[in-house]
Amino acid sequence: MPEKRNPFTLTFGKRPNRLVLRREMTERIVDDFLADNPVSQVYLIEGIRGSGKTVLMTTVAKQLESEGWIIINLNSTVNLLEGLALRLKKACERTSDVLKKGFNVSIAGTWFGINGSSSEADPVGTIEDCLEQLTSKGKRVLITVDEVQSDGNMRVFTSQFQIFLCQDYPVFLLMTGLYENIHAVQNDPALTFLLRSPKVRTEALSILQIRNQYREVFAIGDTEAQKLADITKGYAFAFQALGTVYWENYKKLSLPEMLRKLDEMLDEYVYHKIWVSLTGREQDIIAAMEEEEIKVEEVRKKIEITSESFSPYRDKLIAKGIMIAPRYGYVALTLPRFPEVARVYRSKLQ
Repeated sequence: MPEKRNPFTLTFGKRPNRLVLRREMTERIVDDFLADNPVSQVYLIEGIRGSGKTVLMTTVAKQLESEGWIIINLNSTVNLLEGLALRLKKACERTSDVLKKGFNVSIAGTWFGINGSSSEADPVGTIEDCLEQLTSKGKRVLITVDEVQSDGNMRVFTSQFQIFLCQDYPVFLLMTGLYENIHAVQNDPALTFLLRSPKVRTEALSILQIRNQYREVFAIGDTEAQKLADITKGYAFAFQALGTVYWENYKKLSLPEMLRKLDEMLDEYVYHKIWVSLTGREQDIIAAMEEEEIKVEEVRKKIEITSESFSPYRDKLIAKGIMIAPRYGYVALTLPRFPEVARVYRSKLQ
């Protein structure tokens, strides 16, 4: 093989060496943020587990960092405002001649100034001081939050972020999340401004690009590379997982044997989590489907459900990124080999 080490990765969030870029989505966000008068300073990236949300966010962040932006990556499970204050202060310290006397650092809830004075914790004041200084130096700040949760922490943070926008600070926000979490955050009565924020969905990757990547990495012909690419159905994690399986076993196992290993990876890393997040009726629908597209009527007959009852479940599965409606009267799953794994789950319950 042309490459000496496995260029694929199973680690979520890590930028793999072999990557199929979503150029249109990336350019849309980057161009808007770089504009003199951005349409929006907030973008939401929505998608199913393993669809490449974090990689897209990281790609945007790296491009903006190359333009001289300050990038602040926050953990949604900790206090977001305090995290932003601490990381902004560190960013100011790294930026020549930005940090001025009076900036604070928090220790156990108390904010200590550089001059030794102390006060009750005030991360917002520190953030505003940092943003004032960065603005005076012509700096823009991108805040990224991966896998948002609809909770009090997020509510406080996004409410305060809206105030920063009203104060005309050059601060931008990029967040990723599952459909249900993005939906909950956007529809929080206290965060109505997020309803107007553009949302992009991480749909299937380019099969052509996947084929070309496999062909180059494995030094195989178009026919074999196309067969592998088709198996992934453009699902980002499957692209990495199948690449890993093929890299490790192409001399030892047949394709059917490698696909069994792929199923095990999909199950362990992604599919089980997706499966348990579904309602019982949604699980019935998935288990009744085939690998390729199928008539809605056939699915309904298998699970004995009326058209009126089926439609809401179909719409919800489409919204979650699990199902598509490729043409009238048909549905298909976006996840490769999910029916096979789903039927195993179903058999264990019977």
